[in-house]
Amino acid sequence: MNTLTRAHLAEAIYTQVGLSRNESAALLETVLERISATLESGEAVKISAFGTFLVRQKGQRVGRNPKTGVEVPILPRKVLSFRPSQVLKARINGQPLPRGGQE
Repeated sequence: MNTLTRAHLAEAIYTQVGLSRNESAALLETVLERISATLESGEAVKISAFGTFLVRQKGQRVGRNPKTGVEVPILPRKVLSFRPSQVLKARINGQPLPRGGQE
C-alpha cells in the first residue's frame, strides 16, 4: 500500500497543470493551508464529488483504562471527521456514478 504524500500531489500538479515544481508546491501548500484555516475556525469544508470535512465537538464522557479497568474522565474536545460523497463511494466500489455525479 502506497501513501499519497504532499510531494506526490505537487508532482501531479506539475505534470498535469504545467506550473513549475516550485509553483506547484506553493499552490498545494496554499490550498492545504486554506482548508486547515477553515477547519480551525470551526467551518466545514466541502469538496464537490469528493466529500466533506467536518469539525465536531465531543462532550465529556467517562472512559475506562482497558488494562486496569479504572474509570477515567475524557475531557471535551473537537474532532475532525470526513464524510465521503456518493460519487467517491461509487468510484471506490467500482460502481457507476450516481445521477448528476461528476468525475
